[in-house]
Amino acid sequence: MAWAIVIFGAAVWPDGDPSPALRRRVAYGRRAAEEHPDALVFCSGGVGRHGPSEASLMARLLIEAGLDPARIALDEHSRDTMENVAAAAAFIRAEGLEGAVICSDGYHLPRCRMLFRAAGLASRAGPVTKGYAGTRSHWLRMVGREVLAYPYDLALALVARRR
Repeated sequence: MAWAIVIFGAAVWPDGDPSPALRRRVAYGRRAAEEHPDALVFCSGGVGRHGPSEASLMARLLIEAGLDPARIALDEHSRDTMENVAAAAAFIRAEGLEGAVICSDGYHLPRCRMLFRAAGLASRAGPVTKGYAGTRSHWLRMVGREVLAYPYDLALALVARRR
């Protein structure tokens, strides 16, 4: 059975350009799409502080890199990881797919995988760069954020699952 490639959003700069994190995640998604040539690619991320949507920038970068636009699905409404996973899970179920190949930074993968598990879906890590993503200080800030977000998101996911 086929899997969806799910690319998680990251910041858009004030001038509308993708941040280094967003470019990195798109590169992971592009590599995953090459490894899984029949997989659909789900770009997830709405408009944050600056437009356009993270998902639309991802799609533009993927198409510029030669990916067939027919393989790309956009979620331009999600504002955070929980919403990204919920939208991706709905897409995966609607398409009858098995699970998600997650394309995000290494520090973010464990929380994404936990949320897919809580949603009752299989997931696996997509291609990712070893070591720090970005600068060391950025990586340390993001790991700190993940440490705080993990129990919060787990609690929310478990409450949602009971409903």
